[in-house]
Amino acid sequence: MGQEIKRVIFIEHDHVSAGGPIWAQFERRGYEISRFIIVDEENAKAPNVSPEWPDLMSFDVVVVMGAPYAAYDDERIGNWLLPQVQKMREVHNAGIPIMGICFGGQLMSRVLGGTVSRSPRAELGWFEIESVDESLVPRGPWFQYHWDRFTFPPGSTEIARNELCPQAYVFGRTLGMQFHPEIDLHVLDMWLAMEGGVAEVESEGVVVEDLRSQTKSLELESNQRGYDLVDQFLDRVATAPIVRV
Repeated sequence: MGQEIKRVIFIEHDHVSAGGPIWAQFERRGYEISRFIIVDEENAKAPNVSPEWPDLMSFDVVVVMGAPYAAYDDERIGNWLLPQVQKMREVHNAGIPIMGICFGGQLMSRVLGGTVSRSPRAELGWFEIESVDESLVPRGPWFQYHWDRFTFPPGSTEIARNELCPQAYVFGRTLGMQFHPEIDLHVLDMWLAMEGGVAEVESEGVVVEDLRSQTKSLELESNQRGYDLVDQFLDRVATAPIVRV
């Protein structure tokens, strides 16, 4: 008998959420990748869609990606955000490992009893973070691209933070993070190519070409951190005891 295929689904809230090195390492670890895009390019300006959800309980791992929306904006995206909160609670309580990235980490904080709110300032670019478990989440630098922040869910284990906000936590078999381990130059260029993408970055005082140059120079070591993070997640977090909410 052949080895059973392991399946991971990436929940992508927009059409430019490629997984970069995270995709690559899941594939190396023998996972078949499925993608579920909630807001496609056609609906980008009217994102309050009502998607037909796949059976998340049929997957071995669920990865919740970033988004250009707020994880608390029920009025703007509630048609899919509120069902997603409920579905992800069910996934978590079933013991299916979850990796939440940026919006995904914020959404999982909300699911697990934490809060999400507007941050005092945006965080765009490459930043080192303070880690209490560098074997799981090293200091980086990691790529940041957010205007919101989450709180550590009650009962979670703090993994990393910086002076602005929490950066990573573990709760049972869920790993939530604020930074983007999936970023590489290709993914960054997809984000910048979105309507208003360059202007959005430049409005925060970031020089786009400097950002691209820094991303290119850090790509090899950042990719390796992404590979290692997937390994640590699968080997440690995904096998931890189930902690329900």
